[in-house]
Amino acid sequence: MAASLDGFVARRDGRVDWLETSDEFADGATMEPEFVAAFLKSIDCYVMGSRTYETALGFVAKGFGWAYGDKPVFVLTSRELPKTVDTVEFYSGDLARFVRELRSKFKTIWFVGGSVLSAECLRLGLADELRYSILPVLIGNGIPFFDNLDNDVALHLAEVKAYKSGMVELRYEVRNEAPPVAAI
Repeated sequence: MAASLDGFVARRDGRVDWLETSDEFADGATMEPEFVAAFLKSIDCYVMGSRTYETALGFVAKGFGWAYGDKPVFVLTSRELPKTVDTVEFYSGDLARFVRELRSKFKTIWFVGGSVLSAECLRLGLADELRYSILPVLIGNGIPFFDNLDNDVALHLAEVKAYKSGMVELRYEVRNEAPPVAAI
């Protein structure tokens, strides 16, 4: 997930026009096509919320293409949405049960975007790792990265990488620590 430095994934109206920045960090790494291809190859399927799906369709309409290749994409929604890509399936129901079913079929499940989906995955203990890409821009307000987390989520910083674009990627492992048990 990419976010502004002040923690927003989109403007209030859903626009992500700020994703293209003009910053340059001379000491940063470049995203070589081979690196991106290898990373994308490691993903077995994608799960996303309906608003992220609609944003992806908007990118397709603007000529950017379908970013998820031929991998299965599961869209969580209770709304009727257009199915313009054969690899897309829609799901409405219990997220934890659905993810358990997916884990029996796919090794690497990538949850794509959405503050509601991100928070719910963390609340339910479904995420093993969190990748947070911070772009060099402050947008002031918008849709936060996580929608109202109810509890703390313990993380372990596993990797930090800075890119020439000024983007910084943080990779955290989710600790999924059990809450303390009250003594009697």
